[in-house]
Amino acid sequence: MTDTPSPATTTTPTPRLRILLGRSIAIGPGKAELLGLIDDTGSISAAARAMGMSYRRAWTLVETMNTAFREPLVAAATGGKGGGGASVTAFGHEALKRYRMMEDKAALSVTTEMEAFTEMLDSDYVDEGE
Repeated sequence: MTDTPSPATTTTPTPRLRILLGRSIAIGPGKAELLGLIDDTGSISAAARAMGMSYRRAWTLVETMNTAFREPLVAAATGGKGGGGASVTAFGHEALKRYRMMEDKAALSVTTEMEAFTEMLDSDYVDEGE
């Protein structure tokens, strides 16, 4: 996985990159985090738990990614006596690597603007979510 902090755990403003395909987000920060956790845990349900989301939501995100790309990013095995499981495909590893590279380049390219923009924000404001 990556050492990048989750946007929900940092109070430093950060840009977020989303790759749209039509009206759907093919991949973005949350889907990238989910992919990394699936890779770490070998399980969609374990990855979902780690992110505090339902298995159904995680499965829907995986299906969206697998549909948006020309090859699946995640291969899932059905449950049974030996249990199910999931793995990030070689294509998924490549897609995640390229997404992380784009994130890094995008963040670097707006460093000066982000520093100035950060000065415009109220440093005491922290949104705890809904």
